[in-house]
Amino acid sequence: MAETTDQTSNNVEKLSSLLDSGTMQQVSRMLNSLHPAEIAGILETLPLSKRKYVWELIDPKLEGEILVELGDQVRDTVIREMEPAEVVAAVENLDADDMADVILSLPEAVIRETLASLDKQRRQQVETVLSYPEDTAGGLMDTRVVTIRPDVTLDVVLRYLRTLGELPDNTDRLMVVDRHNHFLGSLRLEQILMHSPETVVDNLMNREETIIPVEMKDRDVADLFQDRDLISAPVVGPNNRLLGRITIDDVVDIIREQAEHQVLGAAGLDEDEDLFSPVRRAFRRRLLWLTINLGTAFLASSVVGRFEGTIEKIVALAVLMPIVAGMGGNAGTQVLALMVRGLALGQVGASNVQTLLWKELRVALMNGLSLGLVLGVIVYFWFRDPMLSLVIGAALTINLLSAAGAGVMVPLALKRMGFDPALAGGVILTTVTDVMGFLAFLGLATVILLR
Repeated sequence: MAETTDQTSNNVEKLSSLLDSGTMQQVSRMLNSLHPAEIAGILETLPLSKRKYVWELIDPKLEGEILVELGDQVRDTVIREMEPAEVVAAVENLDADDMADVILSLPEAVIRETLASLDKQRRQQVETVLSYPEDTAGGLMDTRVVTIRPDVTLDVVLRYLRTLGELPDNTDRLMVVDRHNHFLGSLRLEQILMHSPETVVDNLMNREETIIPVEMKDRDVADLFQDRDLISAPVVGPNNRLLGRITIDDVVDIIREQAEHQVLGAAGLDEDEDLFSPVRRAFRRRLLWLTINLGTAFLASSVVGRFEGTIEKIVALAVLMPIVAGMGGNAGTQVLALMVRGLALGQVGASNVQTLLWKELRVALMNGLSLGLVLGVIVYFWFRDPMLSLVIGAALTINLLSAAGAGVMVPLALKRMGFDPALAGGVILTTVTDVMGFLAFLGLATVILLR
């Protein structure tokens, strides 16, 4: 991964140098010698003005594969600069699943034009993929599948494969079906080579093949591939009819998107966020969560305002307040990250949430007592007030316990209400830890120090 990142960085620096020197032929040669994924990576690092210019230097034969590799927002900016006929020409030779991904970014008129340009069989393949939600196995599958019957010999299979000329990418097995296209099993390619040509497929095929229902969520598909070390797997619909297959390259994309979603979602951003998106678009996308955060900040401030008199009498409280709130926020973020990951992987549910909550509360109590003791000693030597040390140590423990409880329960509640825990959890958690931190610290100070 580090080598890939370094390579992209080196390519960008080399490309920028060539652009600045005005040697366009060298830029074109360099670009078109790279893999489409590498070109996509370069485009995503370029400002909009350079991106448009570089796109014009790319070989049209590579444009479709590059569009597939681009993030949604960057793809949109590139497509907006293309003529409809260019878009159609770029995507018409893509695999059905890749074409379906790109088509979703196109204007309605261009979608119709693109589908109209395809032959009947290709159009049916693309429309089949488009008929399923994007985040399901049906929206992910490749409809190009090599199928054989169970009652033929390996010699017949070999002659059939030779007539095809080539196999779809990542084909590691052939799908065995009956005459009604019901899935029966699979035959690995190495079995064809290792056994006698007279052997019948029915005697070799695997009847315990892992199958994927067409409505299965993409994250569950990724888990299945990871757990069972799959390279490809059949996708079946009602009555076990074979509809397509999912391959490892598509699953890698899902895993990467999930990882990016967890990282960027915690900041209220989308995993397809364009680094160089127009200012107005970036402003609109970020304003919502910042506005929500502003509202929650006022909530925390209102708690502080209720103890204004206490703060006026004991100035040290104003100095120490951020410590309690900040420590609670950090502790809660740790638990939240674990919960979001656990929910994404299906590791957290109603059956184990109580055990998990009890475990996190005990961890928080131990951390609170340990750090509270350390903080209390520091505060004592700073302000020479043992009661103030007691107050801040107790407040820290209380806030860490609140952070642990919120870190477990907030993402569960958000998921039950239909919200994305990765996207909304951080804002709510920060509010809880700020409010509880200020309330515990200033409340205890009022009760204990102003008696």
